[in-house]
Amino acid sequence: MNEISYLKSFDLTDRVAVVTGGVGILGQHFCAGLAEAGAKVAVIDIQELKAQELAMNLKERYEVESTGIACDVSDPHSVTEMVSRVISKFGEINILHNNAAGKSNNLDAFFASFEEYSLKQWREIMSVNLDGMFLVAQAVGKQMVTQGKGGSIIQTASIYGVIAPDQRIYEKSLYMGREINTPAVYSVSKAGVIGLTKYLATYWAREGIRVNSLSPGGVESGQNNEFKLRYSHRVPLNRMAQASEMVGALLYLASDASSYLTGQNIIVDGGLNIW
Repeated sequence: MNEISYLKSFDLTDRVAVVTGGVGILGQHFCAGLAEAGAKVAVIDIQELKAQELAMNLKERYEVESTGIACDVSDPHSVTEMVSRVISKFGEINILHNNAAGKSNNLDAFFASFEEYSLKQWREIMSVNLDGMFLVAQAVGKQMVTQGKGGSIIQTASIYGVIAPDQRIYEKSLYMGREINTPAVYSVSKAGVIGLTKYLATYWAREGIRVNSLSPGGVESGQNNEFKLRYSHRVPLNRMAQASEMVGALLYLASDASSYLTGQNIIVDGGLNIW
């Protein structure tokens, strides 16, 4: 048998990774994980200053090249400009983590009941969660095809793109001090991400571009104890996730360790979906 280095297949040294939503709760960990694995990281976010600050931090911590670039993923021109800037800086793109998700400026509208949900709010979230996924995958995928070297695209979906949320866990549940729920637009948009992943996996297979999605379960990020308890009781591992626990799956999908994996949705949810 030929000598094979299994651990080396996870090495991302000198590969160029683009992460949208890079300064978010999960995005910061995703960027750090890719940098620690050796990748050059383009931190992409609508918040330019925070993206640049994180890029500088990655340089100092992991001694890799990194840059922060502002981008509105729902704007075709902004996406095209972002890809152009990444190519100007690094010369190519090998990994895309299509991770950005929409945040509403009106939480009352975002958390409204389905019966009262406005089309304006629906379209605002869809413009980022689904249209943005399409635009970024299109622009970066086109670049990967031009390069002719294959690549790996990972798209962040959600457990609620696979199963429906249990409405009972939201009774007396708060996030940052306010009542919350999971609106239908979130579930529908994330189900769409999984559908886009499967389509692109077959569409770009001949180009050697692998496309997979990563579906996190609930991550601790400011929920009150009532929510944590109700959610945890639905999970076989009996707890919510830490943001850092999503990174291992990303590194697997981004690296050669998953070289024969495409079109899959990797669920990291503590077992929630099996009950």
